Amino acid sequence: MPDSQPIKSPPSEVADDTWPRWRRRLHEIVFEADTAAGLAFDVALLVLICASVLVVVLASVQSVDARYGPLFYALEWVFTIVFTIEYALRLVAVKRPVRYALSFYGLVDLLAVLPTYVGLFLTGAEPLLVVRLLRLMRVFRIFKLSNYLVESNVLILALQRSQRKISVFLFTVGLLVTVLGTVMFVVEGPENGFTSVPVSMYWAVVTITTVGYGDIAPATPLGQVIASFAMILGYAIIAVPTGIVSVEMSEIRRVAPTTQNCPSCAAYGHDPDARHCKYCGGRLNPA
Repeated sequence: MPDSQPIKSPPSEVADDTWPRWRRRLHEIVFEADTAAGLAFDVALLVLICASVLVVVLASVQSVDARYGPLFYALEWVFTIVFTIEYALRLVAVKRPVRYALSFYGLVDLLAVLPTYVGLFLTGAEPLLVVRLLRLMRVFRIFKLSNYLVESNVLILALQRSQRKISVFLFTVGLLVTVLGTVMFVVEGPENGFTSVPVSMYWAVVTITTVGYGDIAPATPLGQVIASFAMILGYAIIAVPTGIVSVEMSEIRRVAPTTQNCPSCAAYGHDPDARHCKYCGGRLNPA
């Protein structure tokens, strides 16, 4: 009887075996939240993000900035250096750093540190105005908060699965706005403020969304009847997208996604029993 041939591992698993152990450990700490080290890293980073955003907000108040400006400047450089190190660690911790750098959170990480460094090369009175605008971009750090909240994964997946239904819903609302705007333009006319179809469509959007600015209002009885119909219609349809997303969220919660990030592309939202990334095919939990 011939000897049995050894079973060959898939290419992705072979690649995982050649991945240095320290990079696996770094990936667990930087990207995962289900380990003690990863949880501690996330909590510390959350505190730093909140503190950095608070500094940006306080520095925008002239009276506060006049008194604590040097302190804010020093703190900003501390935050910038820390987030630069974090950004570098994330690039090292994944197998495809370019893919992560071009992802949403990768770009957010870059935008969080770039303005401070750009400010070093802009001198003179006029560029300082640009620097002030660039420094406001540091508020992008707040988007990184959602990267560490498990519930955000559920919400993002629910929105992704609902995008076709929501698109149909928005298309329907667009049709209603066009029809109501055209009808109100014909009924009310320029003498009552409905000077054109686009202006009438603006009124329809404000009315259906139940915002009601009141800058344009129907004056004729027929127009008021149509407006009443649009208001009631607005209350009826405003719950539609909420119901769509809620159904998807309930389905996702039946099999809650894990906090596991792909070591190759840093994608998240994988099922508990997943062994490979559904985006790039890389192996999860390399060992």
